[in-house]
Amino acid sequence: MQKQAKISRSTIIVALVIVFGAMAPLLDSTMMNIAINNLVTSLHSTVTTVQWTITCYLLATGVAVPFSSWFLNKFDGRNVFLAGELLFGIGSVLSAVAPNIQALIAARLVQGFAGGMIMPLLTTLLVQTAGPAVMGQMMATVGLPMILGPLFGPIIGGVIIKFLSWRWIFWVNVPVVLISIVLILWQMPHYPAQDRTAKLDFGGITLLIVASSSLIYGLVAAAHRANFTNATTLTYGTVGLVALLAYLGWAAWRRERAVLPLTLFKFRSFNGAGLGLFMAGTVLNGAMLLLPLYFQNVQHASVIVAALALLPQGLGMLVSRGLTGRLTDSLGARYVVLTSALIAFIGTLPFYWFDQHTPYWAIAIVLFVRGIGAGGILMPLMADAFTGMQTNQIAAATIGSRIIQNVGSAFGSALVTTVVMAYSNAQVATFNRQLKAGAFHVSPAHLSAFTTAHLTAIRTAAFQNGFLLVTLAALAICLPTLLLTHKHHAA
Repeated sequence: MQKQAKISRSTIIVALVIVFGAMAPLLDSTMMNIAINNLVTSLHSTVTTVQWTITCYLLATGVAVPFSSWFLNKFDGRNVFLAGELLFGIGSVLSAVAPNIQALIAARLVQGFAGGMIMPLLTTLLVQTAGPAVMGQMMATVGLPMILGPLFGPIIGGVIIKFLSWRWIFWVNVPVVLISIVLILWQMPHYPAQDRTAKLDFGGITLLIVASSSLIYGLVAAAHRANFTNATTLTYGTVGLVALLAYLGWAAWRRERAVLPLTLFKFRSFNGAGLGLFMAGTVLNGAMLLLPLYFQNVQHASVIVAALALLPQGLGMLVSRGLTGRLTDSLGARYVVLTSALIAFIGTLPFYWFDQHTPYWAIAIVLFVRGIGAGGILMPLMADAFTGMQTNQIAAATIGSRIIQNVGSAFGSALVTTVVMAYSNAQVATFNRQLKAGAFHVSPAHLSAFTTAHLTAIRTAAFQNGFLLVTLAALAICLPTLLLTHKHHAA
């Protein structure tokens, strides 16, 4: 086992400043889901139109990601990060004062582009600050806000919606952004431009934007329509795949001048991390979509109670956070991710049998176990994506891993949503046909109770199938761990 390197106090301070800068995008993206119904009423719109506030944010994020590498080549990394914070703050103010849904969608595009700059910079600057040798500890050290942001986002959003206006979902970003700007100017060092002579790979960036945006939009459409065979998903999926193939040809011609050089895929750990990050979209994002809805629709909890019910999972993540970082640096990511995926499998499988009668104490125990496993998947994968790379390859590797993670998150959410909705719609349609055909011999006095009980059973079974899918995805992550690094046999 290798001797473990230590992180200096000054490095940890800089890392925490960088991660604090990402807190506003992390909170904002999780609070928006809570506000959809309130926005429909307040802005006199429809659910379909309001959902564009989330879809456009995702698409703008995908557009910004490929630019981050070029920005770091041309400008000081601190100034680029500062610009991203300022832009996100401006987008938040524009969202808060939006007079109608069209203005809100436009403001969310600004927010999304800024968030798409901030999140890749987060990883790139962390690697440049700490170095690859201690990335496991670094990711665990700074992982606390990254865990607490999505965890408490729905709770904060629920409180805001209940006691204030939806506009405060965006106003709360302003003080966070202002504090972040002060910390950046005070504590963050300069990161000199890596190559001021570098030219923008406009063709490669365009192809990556078209590929990632088309795939994400097609997957969002699949989630809305509860199937992957609708015309929108097939059309945009085809466009995305064609653009991806075109980029492969472009990058083969441009070689090291491409925004995402194909030489990165010669690193086994980068390939393993990419596959793992894609699958983690179902294990993490898919589950985070299912769990609040499970508590609301099956356990009949309020929005705030449903968010609070997830706290045991957050506690489990906190328990595994520190150990995960140390083990990643000493043993390598392979064994950490493998063990974490198996624990997540064990902590998700019981949901296949949980229903409206399951006591919360049992759910809480399982959620705690699931949190321990889920907390050890993402950080080691992100850290191992850079193993063995030179400094000038880090920005491009960040772009690749971030695009894979974004598409994987959209795919995981769409896959889980489609499985749950497709099962529910099919079973409800069958039940209605049988009911009209007189297949059930139920007296008129008991028909209402019978129908309610049957529909409840269908809804519960639909969620159980969704959790089974998440469980299988956790097991599938074990496969790409074979490509990750391991140090067990090192001197």
